[in-house]
Amino acid sequence: MSKFFKEFKEFAIKGNMIDIAVGVIIGAAFNKVVDTLVKKIIMPPISLLTDDFNFESKKLILKEAVVQNNEIIKESVYIGYGELITVLINFFIVAWCVFLVVKISNRLRNKAEDVKNKKEVTPKDIELLADMKEIMKEQNELLKAKFNTNESK
Repeated sequence: MSKFFKEFKEFAIKGNMIDIAVGVIIGAAFNKVVDTLVKKIIMPPISLLTDDFNFESKKLILKEAVVQNNEIIKESVYIGYGELITVLINFFIVAWCVFLVVKISNRLRNKAEDVKNKKEVTPKDIELLADMKEIMKEQNELLKAKFNTNESK
C-alpha cells in the first residue's frame, strides 16, 4: 500500500496532477462560454432564419403524457433530438477552438525551437541540443577527414 502512495506522491509532485486540474478547470469554464455562445448567440439567428424553429425543444414523442383534470399523471416519453443537435453544435465549436489553439501553439513552438530564427527566443535546452548537434557534425567531419587521410597512406 505504501508503494501506491509513493507513486501517487511522485505523480502529484511532478506537476501532472496540477496540470490536469488546471486543464479541467479551464475546460469547464470554456464549456460554459461555448454553451452560452451556442444557446444565446448562434441558435437565435438560426431560429429566426428558420421561422422560430427552436432546435432544443424539438423532440419525437413516443408516448403522449397522461393528463387528468389538467394534472399530469404520467410524463410523456420522447426522444430529444433537438438537444442533440445543440450539443453537436457545441462539440464542433469546441473542437474548432481546440484545433485553432493547438495550431497556433504548434506554430509558436516551432518558431521558438528554430535556433536560426533570431527574432524568437529559443529555449535553453533547444539551444544546447542544437550546439551539440553542430559539434557532433564538426567532429564527424574531422573523423572522416582523418580516416580518409589514413586510408590513402
